[in-house]
Amino acid sequence: MVVTGEVFTLIVVAFALGMDAFSVGLGMGMYKLRLRQIFKIGFTIGIFHLWMPMLGMIAGRFLSEKFGAIAGYIGGMLLVILGVQMILAVFKDEESSMITPVGLGMLIFALSVSLDSFSVGLTLGIYGAKTALVLICFGAAATVLAWLGLYLGRKVRGLLGAYSEALGGSILLAFGIKLLFSF
Repeated sequence: MVVTGEVFTLIVVAFALGMDAFSVGLGMGMYKLRLRQIFKIGFTIGIFHLWMPMLGMIAGRFLSEKFGAIAGYIGGMLLVILGVQMILAVFKDEESSMITPVGLGMLIFALSVSLDSFSVGLTLGIYGAKTALVLICFGAAATVLAWLGLYLGRKVRGLLGAYSEALGGSILLAFGIKLLFSF
């Protein structure tokens, strides 16, 4: 039986990770993508948000078995670092180069947006989270938030991007701190 608190926590973490896809989608959506392209991009991001945390969880379970309690501190630190990086990214002045969301460019784009889910998957693997539940939450949240970001970016043309990434980073930071001080 799945504990309600665990489900809630996973949904919030999945939302935090998906905010990265949302904010990047907002920016990319300003390039007047067709609805078919929006669907493909969001679906690809969702697939990457399934594979990356799964690989992270496998590595995290391995670390957990080998290093025990120390692995818990490592997992908390990874979330703190990731959260701080997402928050600091909001304040960067430089404009990142736009990757065309077609073919190899779409795969590179999806990979870059989902790299943070590997770190979170690593942490969740250390803590023994339920794999299927993590993957469903992460994949669904990333897909839906990417679609929403791309579509809104297409309509609104860039209003929330940086703020959504800061919100996602704050949530990851808070969970990292919670994990560090729960020992």
